Amino acid sequence: MDIEKMLEKCILCPRKCGVNRTNGSTGACHTGEKVRVSRAALHMWEEPCISGENGSGAVFFSGCALGCCFCQNKDISRGRAGKEISIERLCNIFFELMDKGANNINLVTPDHYIPQIVSAIDMARKRNFHLPFVYNCSGYETADMILMLDGYIDVYLPDFKFMSPEIASRYCNTPDYASYAKQSIAEMVRQCGGAKTNFNQYGIMQKGVIVRHLQLPGHIADSKSVITYLYNTYGDDIYISIMNQYTPMEGIEEDFPELGHKIAPEEYDELVDYAIDIGVENGFIQEGDTADESFIPAFDNEGV
Repeated sequence: MDIEKMLEKCILCPRKCGVNRTNGSTGACHTGEKVRVSRAALHMWEEPCISGENGSGAVFFSGCALGCCFCQNKDISRGRAGKEISIERLCNIFFELMDKGANNINLVTPDHYIPQIVSAIDMARKRNFHLPFVYNCSGYETADMILMLDGYIDVYLPDFKFMSPEIASRYCNTPDYASYAKQSIAEMVRQCGGAKTNFNQYGIMQKGVIVRHLQLPGHIADSKSVITYLYNTYGDDIYISIMNQYTPMEGIEEDFPELGHKIAPEEYDELVDYAIDIGVENGFIQEGDTADESFIPAFDNEGV
């Protein structure tokens, strides 16, 4: 894979900004040619079949092409935090996380680094690396991007954030979000879903697809549309993770007053009950006051 050629006029993400990332320019993802990582450590806050008891080996990449207004990780999603590393160093990080007992390597917001990640995985496999790779993404990817990962990723962990073009446009300036999410998730399921979904003896997913949906306050109709689409399209070939951990970031109510509060318990219960009523069985829900917990680790270059 010719990394330099792919980044000279970068169209990796659906925004297709065409920036030359090899000359120091940054595009919609806020990143250039070098891989930037803000944390590489055991992470305990994923779904139980991802984190387990030992933790998931999470590599948090800096930058993001989606840019949600309510993002909880703005320091890294805007490319401000993190440390630039080589592809060789990224490969070594995989081994270091494995030595710490990680269940898998969890690539968090990795889409703008696909060519470099593929090269790092190739290096690792030549050294007999054996943990599964988890691709933890926003759902705003093209099917072609995901096709590049065929044979490299074992578990896909995408978001499906919005169905409504109006909501996606308001919060991310991406009226085409649902269209791309549908296409990219279809390719993920083709690669890793269906009968291939499996777990090891400790209940850790080795191959499969888990689609996450973060419920936003006041948008339960759109959340129901997402759950309906996923279940009607894939049934039990995927797992659906319904999340209630939305936490309003400081000042968001100034421009988005409807997002200035947490999810009401009854609103989340209604969505979970709806999912059960339409037949969803392979799913994950969050219990208790998850919005009061911190799911945001310190992005202090640990492990980088």
